[in-house]
Amino acid sequence: MNTKTLAFPAFSTRHLHVWRRNSLVWRKLAVPSMLGNLADPLIYMLGLGYGLGAMLSDVGGMSYIAFLATGIVCSSTMMSASFEVMYSGFSRMHVQKTWDAIMNAPVTLDDVVLGEVVWAASKSFLSGMAVLLVAWVLGLVHSPAALWVIPVVFLTGLTFASLGLVMTALSPSYDFFMYYFTLVITPMMLVSGVFFPVSQLPAPLQVVTAFLPLTHAVELARPLMSGAVPSGIALHVCVLAAYAVAGFYLALVLTRRRLLK
Repeated sequence: MNTKTLAFPAFSTRHLHVWRRNSLVWRKLAVPSMLGNLADPLIYMLGLGYGLGAMLSDVGGMSYIAFLATGIVCSSTMMSASFEVMYSGFSRMHVQKTWDAIMNAPVTLDDVVLGEVVWAASKSFLSGMAVLLVAWVLGLVHSPAALWVIPVVFLTGLTFASLGLVMTALSPSYDFFMYYFTLVITPMMLVSGVFFPVSQLPAPLQVVTAFLPLTHAVELARPLMSGAVPSGIALHVCVLAAYAVAGFYLALVLTRRRLLK
């Protein structure tokens, strides 16, 4: 790689035009898109929450459906950001050549990549907030402290959008993304405290989960939604931010290598 490829990002406010372009396109299909993003997490939350929850006692001092809802807010944000930045982002980058067209204007690749990440985070934020709203309607949120989940959801979206964009930069086709979902996203969702407490895992696996970004998102959101103050707030925020920054820089370097030959 040359020096230009590894250079630190150089941003401008032009990335907002990329964000706006994507939002205008999405607005035409906003309703079916939101319903599609909301259906899967609600099936998990309501099906497992009421079905499995009827056979379980309280988990972590709350009903199982309330426990599950806090995890689903974060996992739905993760899934939405990942899908958007990979499948839709890959279409714009490789199939439709939208990025090439945008860069004919005075917009740099750095701004295009930043615009894509911020857009994916914004879209995933709506998914997370929709689940949070459903949880509130069902009476699973009892404290104004849950409002602090809002920045947590957006930071989670930024984190997984940045990580997903690394896969987009490497992918030769849509099929490539299945490896990421099968080997990374799904296992992470299963062991990061979404469906059951991390403390139930074997000790060696608990060590692994401590390094997963979704674990830190859940550790922030769950206490807040139950009206408590999370422990280790600074650590959780720093881990998510570190994944977001490192993932974004790696994605940008790989995208530069792919497109700026």
